[in-house]
Amino acid sequence: MTAIPDKQTNSTDFAVTALRDRIFRGAIAPGTRLLEVPLAKDLGISRTPLRQALLELEREGLVERKTTTGFVVRSLTFSDVCDAIDLRGLLEGAAARRAAERGVPDAMIAQMNETLNRIDTALTGAPGKFDLTGYADGNRDFHHLIVDAAQSRVLRDEIARAETLPFSSPSAFLLSQRDDLPFQRSLLTSQAQHRAVVDAITRREGARAENLMREHARIALTNLEYIMGLERSARQQVPGLALVVD
Repeated sequence: MTAIPDKQTNSTDFAVTALRDRIFRGAIAPGTRLLEVPLAKDLGISRTPLRQALLELEREGLVERKTTTGFVVRSLTFSDVCDAIDLRGLLEGAAARRAAERGVPDAMIAQMNETLNRIDTALTGAPGKFDLTGYADGNRDFHHLIVDAAQSRVLRDEIARAETLPFSSPSAFLLSQRDDLPFQRSLLTSQAQHRAVVDAITRREGARAENLMREHARIALTNLEYIMGLERSARQQVPGLALVVD
């Protein structure tokens, strides 16, 4: 669960994080009308930061504004989620290509490799004994390094926006699938792809880096298809899945 900011410091950030968390957990169901007065009272904030929070959640695609009823929680189709994952792949692929073609300082390449070494440590042993928290931390840092290496504020902002949608972030599904061995085996493939991306960037092979990064994002699609095929009780353990309708 994401840490919730202090509402005394920034009421809008507090409301965005708190509402996003409730939506992802299914505590606020798709189609629910978000009434400002009771919601502001429940969160302990005024209506002004709440409205700003709802506008941010609208930009993230989690709520939508209806002409007559105000904001309601969106539902997502399987196709919506696939599109979000594909979009992240396109954007991260562009970042990897830009990094490779512009060149990346040796110090940043070293930082990428150090991050991958941390992931190797997390994947020590057989599936079922992996350190998934360590993997998630390293995976997040690696993807951020790829974006930083592109030196593009536009790409960074758009990737950050894409990652707010359920299941589209690089570490989607990870911590909800601690006991699933087939899922954990896919992490070994992901790590091999990480290494290949860094190799392509180091060799300044832009097209190869882009294609590898786009293919890497598709692992999330494979994992989504796998999870959607699980029993309902298992699917309910995945944050955000409550938003997806058949």
